[in-house]
Amino acid sequence: MPGPIVDPSCYIAPEAIIVGDVVIEKGCSVWPYAVIRGDLSAVRIGEGSSVQEHCQIHGNPGKPTIVGRNVSIGHGAIIHAARIGDYVIVGMNSSVLDDAEVGTGSVIGANALVKSGMKVPPGSLVVGVPAKVVKENDPTLLEAARRNAE
Repeated sequence: MPGPIVDPSCYIAPEAIIVGDVVIEKGCSVWPYAVIRGDLSAVRIGEGSSVQEHCQIHGNPGKPTIVGRNVSIGHGAIIHAARIGDYVIVGMNSSVLDDAEVGTGSVIGANALVKSGMKVPPGSLVVGVPAKVVKENDPTLLEAARRNAE
């Protein structure tokens, strides 16, 4: 199992745990008690993304977890064997499960449960348990996500 590769420009809290086949690109931050596990499959975190406190990110065999550029992953969120597009906001304590895909510029509301296999269109607002798209292709969401990433 390869070890993590973390760009030197990143901030990694000493309390964060990063193991296995993990690549974290430049300008990212990983905050205390976040766990990023590349033990079962690869995890990729795109440039400028933020993994906040108590997040859990990992995959399943043959199902990597891919996080795009300038993504904000809120406190306590779980991303499991899913794909997250660029400029996405993943709300606090939300979960994105196996084979889910979240389109660019989308917002996952706090405490939402994005079920296995769900495809979230770009620029969508998703809330609830299970998660439902309540707004789709909203350019104001993409702009808000881009501002959040700055």
